[in-house]
Amino acid sequence: MVHPSSIYDEMNGADGTVRAHYAGYQKWLAETPPERIAQKRAEADLVFHRVGITFAVYGEEEGKERLIPFDVVPRIIPAQEWKQLAAGLRQRVKALNMFLHDVYHDQNILKTGRIPAEQVLSNSQYRPEMQGVDVPGGIYAHIAGVDVVRAGAGEFYVLEDNLRVPSGVSYMLEDRRMMMRLFPELFSRHRVAPVEHYPDMLLANLRAVAPQGVVDPTVIVLTPGAYNSAYFEHAFLAQQMGVELVEGQDLFVRDEHLYMRTTQGPQRVDVIYRRIDDDFLDPLAFRADSMLGVPGLLQVYRAGHVTLANAIGTGVADDKSIYPYVPDMIRFYLGEEPLLNNVPTYMCRKKEDLAYVLAHLDELVVKEVHGAGGYGMLIGPRASKDEIARFRQLLTDNPEGYIAQPTLSLSACPTFVEQGIAPRHIDLRPFVLSGKDINMVPGGLTRVALREGSLVVNSSQGGGTKDTWVLEE
Repeated sequence: MVHPSSIYDEMNGADGTVRAHYAGYQKWLAETPPERIAQKRAEADLVFHRVGITFAVYGEEEGKERLIPFDVVPRIIPAQEWKQLAAGLRQRVKALNMFLHDVYHDQNILKTGRIPAEQVLSNSQYRPEMQGVDVPGGIYAHIAGVDVVRAGAGEFYVLEDNLRVPSGVSYMLEDRRMMMRLFPELFSRHRVAPVEHYPDMLLANLRAVAPQGVVDPTVIVLTPGAYNSAYFEHAFLAQQMGVELVEGQDLFVRDEHLYMRTTQGPQRVDVIYRRIDDDFLDPLAFRADSMLGVPGLLQVYRAGHVTLANAIGTGVADDKSIYPYVPDMIRFYLGEEPLLNNVPTYMCRKKEDLAYVLAHLDELVVKEVHGAGGYGMLIGPRASKDEIARFRQLLTDNPEGYIAQPTLSLSACPTFVEQGIAPRHIDLRPFVLSGKDINMVPGGLTRVALREGSLVVNSSQGGGTKDTWVLEE
């Protein structure tokens, strides 16, 4: 079990002194009565309810939707630190896009044996339908949400690369809006880099990857519909970009082109920001029972008449069994050393790794290779004997389905809880946009584990969010 004193504190140094980038905030905090902060916190809850910023939790009955708790204490990152982090994120996403192009074309990284071919080609996220398909600009992951944590003496580690349909950016934008509304005086004291231009940057990025020859592309957001847990975000981003939010039934294919039904008649669609998983995109190509997609969409895509962001088949690059190879991808495609660390990972399909994991289950975090949202995980140091016994059986029956990692002591940030202000574990999801260039707004979504001692920050598991401030130089 990690001793609390060894946890990196974002605000305070090991000797208890306040870190320089938090000094201004700490001064404000000391001058502000706790009642005012509590009152502002209640105000935030009220506004979030009114605006409808909720998160649907599958399997929960009470009202089906609940508020993602918002914390009023910001997570602050100094300019120089962000610069290094952003450089590492650019490098990583660039290599992941090159990997995706390679595995659907020449497969050089597989031929050299740097990554075992069966790991990729027999992966359930690998789409043979994409072999030889050229996508505009060679970009597969137009929007990446890379989960980063800080551990040890304060080094950043990448926990996972979300390249399919990463969500959470609407909370990043709404958290900033809320902080500026509640505490305007803080923004006059600090030079906080803006994030509110993200929708403009996203739209410019999507327009830049339109099919060749399209001068004024029509961009849409494709949603599975109002019952999806991230529907608020789909509607929010479409509205912020000024584009149509559509469902599969609003679209149809004719002569290898895609059209949207409108009151003025059919309108051609050039770029889809899709928030639907591969399996449901086209019932003629993938799941025949899907009511969410568009029959014939894959044919239009393969003909080069529509851009999908993110591309079909990107999931193979963010699969947890491929994650351990990302540092090798960076060396292979870019000839550079990785700027960001991976978390050491045991691949349970390897005999010696499995033996180690089974012998140390009470110390490790075990994750399903295809799992997401904090489900299907074992956090060894917090698990009961029964949970450990259950995972021992799962690993023995299906070792290929799991990886394991050491339990990282995630950094902690002061957080407003019932007892006052106390440290809680956090992570960070910056959103990286790839088009003609690789861009991101300074910051991202900081998620916070609100339960004392908890390391699980996912909203679906009771986590909350904070505003993330990158200070300008």
